Amino acid sequence: MDLIKKARAVLTIEANQLAKLADRLDDSFAHTIVALEETLQKKRKIVVIGVGKSENIGKKFVATLNSTGATAVSLNCQNALHGDLGLLSVGDLVIALSYSGETSEMISLLPHAKKRASRLIAVTGRPDSTLARHSDLVLDTHVDEEACPLQLAPTSSSTNMLGLCDALAMVLLEKRGFRPEDFAELHPGGSLGKYLLTRVSDIMRTGEALATVPATARVSETLVAMMEARAGAAVIVHPDHSLAGIFTHGDFVRSYQGNREIGDAPVADHMTPNPVTVRQDDLAVEVVRILRENRIDDLIVVDDEGRAVGLVDVQDLSREGLTES
Repeated sequence: MDLIKKARAVLTIEANQLAKLADRLDDSFAHTIVALEETLQKKRKIVVIGVGKSENIGKKFVATLNSTGATAVSLNCQNALHGDLGLLSVGDLVIALSYSGETSEMISLLPHAKKRASRLIAVTGRPDSTLARHSDLVLDTHVDEEACPLQLAPTSSSTNMLGLCDALAMVLLEKRGFRPEDFAELHPGGSLGKYLLTRVSDIMRTGEALATVPATARVSETLVAMMEARAGAAVIVHPDHSLAGIFTHGDFVRSYQGNREIGDAPVADHMTPNPVTVRQDDLAVEVVRILRENRIDDLIVVDDEGRAVGLVDVQDLSREGLTES
């Protein structure tokens, strides 16, 4: 048996079904996004219900919504019928996940949920099911083929349901104008939250730790400034203190290979003019992005007038508990 070939077949089937799902999205999806946004604007919550694997997908959906600022809870159908229905407040929006749309526990809960919910939205693979007929909006996730070779285990169908839930969460995020700063407020722990909350001005090198020399300085003088600042780069400035360029240890090594007398040469002849910069009030995540995209180790920080006010070294990210990955 070719195991890799079998695995690729599974992924191909699921990818094809996802592509078909994307193609058939219609106005029901757009109406759902509007309904979700209106619910949140009214300070109501999104209640997601499901049974079995659909409930597991629902819990992941709820976690994604909450992490992006959309208040959501997961409600177990069976528990709801025995007291937990109090979790569903009048005016909340209900999203019901069921591929068959005929799960007995969910069907039993429907009339009680509809009494309280402002809207009931079905995510199902059977648009003609009992669940679909009793819902205000229906999002069709049906598949032509499961990836299971026996056509028994939910595979393509569960992937479609999960994919649609992700699409709802991400489009809702954009519709609400959710920003990286908002995301950071909800993820304060770990390096992700830290570099989303940290400003460039919080981590940049300044004062004695910032090697700054005029464009008229010699390379030898620049190297002394770098050693005193214990920095791998120096900021080169014009007489009016506007930014002229950057001179790094790498620039010195490359120049020295071609000219052993480089120490007496003007640093302006060997610097990198018009270097990449970052603003001091930007988030640290911007530093991570710029360093990675430009494959550089040092980044000059400028103020609103474009004057150099600091420098961030790639090593500063590690020292501050940040990461480039």
